[in-house]
Amino acid sequence: MALSRSARLGALATAAASFLVIAASAAPTAGADGIGDPYFPQLGNGGFDARHYALDVAYNPDTDRLDGRTTLTARATQNLSSFDLDLQKLEVTKVEVNGRRAAFTRAADEIRITPRSPLRKGGTFRVTVTYGGVPEALSGPIVFGSDYGWMKTTDGVFVACEPNAASTWFPSSDHPSDKATYDIRIKAPKGLTAVSNGRLVSTYAKGGSTYTHWRETRPMATYLATATIGKFDVRTGRTPGGTPIYVAIDPVLVNSNNVDVYAVTAEATDYWSQVFGPYPFEETGAIVDDMPQAGFSLEVQSKPVYSAVRSESTIVHELAHQWFGDSVSVDRWKDIWLNEGFATYAQWLWAEHRGTASAHDSFLAGYNSRPATSAFWQTTVGDPQRDTMFASAVYQRGAMTLQVLRERIGDTAFFELLPAWTKLHGYGNANTADFVRLAERISGQQLDDLFQTWLFTTGKPAL
Repeated sequence: MALSRSARLGALATAAASFLVIAASAAPTAGADGIGDPYFPQLGNGGFDARHYALDVAYNPDTDRLDGRTTLTARATQNLSSFDLDLQKLEVTKVEVNGRRAAFTRAADEIRITPRSPLRKGGTFRVTVTYGGVPEALSGPIVFGSDYGWMKTTDGVFVACEPNAASTWFPSSDHPSDKATYDIRIKAPKGLTAVSNGRLVSTYAKGGSTYTHWRETRPMATYLATATIGKFDVRTGRTPGGTPIYVAIDPVLVNSNNVDVYAVTAEATDYWSQVFGPYPFEETGAIVDDMPQAGFSLEVQSKPVYSAVRSESTIVHELAHQWFGDSVSVDRWKDIWLNEGFATYAQWLWAEHRGTASAHDSFLAGYNSRPATSAFWQTTVGDPQRDTMFASAVYQRGAMTLQVLRERIGDTAFFELLPAWTKLHGYGNANTADFVRLAERISGQQLDDLFQTWLFTTGKPAL
């Protein structure tokens, strides 16, 4: 069948219009400068998915200077004309995209990078940033009023970055919803030990420096990365259950607190593997540094960092985070109770395991010790707000929520729920609604009232 001339022209016009619509929809645009977390609107970045970080850092403790080169491999999630990375304070000297020099600008803690050619949606690209300077620790009310991030010690540096300080020492998409694998290479003065995430690939001395290469093959949130450097006594081996273990302790703290960090780490790793599901990473361990100014510990992936020799209870808390926080990471920071409530509840489970107190007794002790007039009960645990995201209620009332849940659905369903959660969301991200749905599915009960009361309603709940 032949078309008339007018029909042919109409068809051509329709095709041209369709082409323009397609072309317009596919036009490259700038990636967002944040993922839209209400607590930290400019953390993370839009337009791409981070896949792998290759970090090369050189640190001089005498001058506190850090020189680095970060290569991020990522997948574009839209046609990109430009994209952002997070980097605080440090000076950028060169940026390359796919091996070609790229233009960049700075605005506060954002680097806006414009490659020579737009990046196609679905395509993989590499961006390399060369930078340097003196990293500045962050401070403020968020982390108990303590400094956090890149913190100088007497013999090196203590690196603990939750929630927003990874970008104080490497350019990144600095939000836990954008996880990636890592190779971390550290140059430090000879005689110092550099400890990081995952497994030790190699270490050697050359000239006056030591070069150390660590590899984390499991997806990791940026805040869980570390490059802690100092004088350490190192002990390696395997837990009784067979998991490789690496424990580094500052020599001045070896005999502190009468806590056998190696033994407790090995025992807790194996016990949590029975309760929470298989250990999610290639190695377990600890980094214990003499850093009294920090006053906190952090669940660094595969090797929690402790600013001193902490108690057995603190060690089991940080190791529980390997499942709750590290493997299963929050989708947004308002869900932080999924990390801290679970790790605190793990301390109660450990006491139950040791036979010193039941989780029910630990619950009652915390509940009864705080009158209804206490400010403790005024924190909305399911959305605690940025500056109070680590308030004690997030830990303690979060743990109370789990005990109330356990008593509602029974031990059989509860201890089926915990490993089901870590298996379903392992190496990914999840939120409170995800947990409620899974708890209801496994228990066969509707639980909205329980979670509404304990997580989202202020005031002391009635028992």
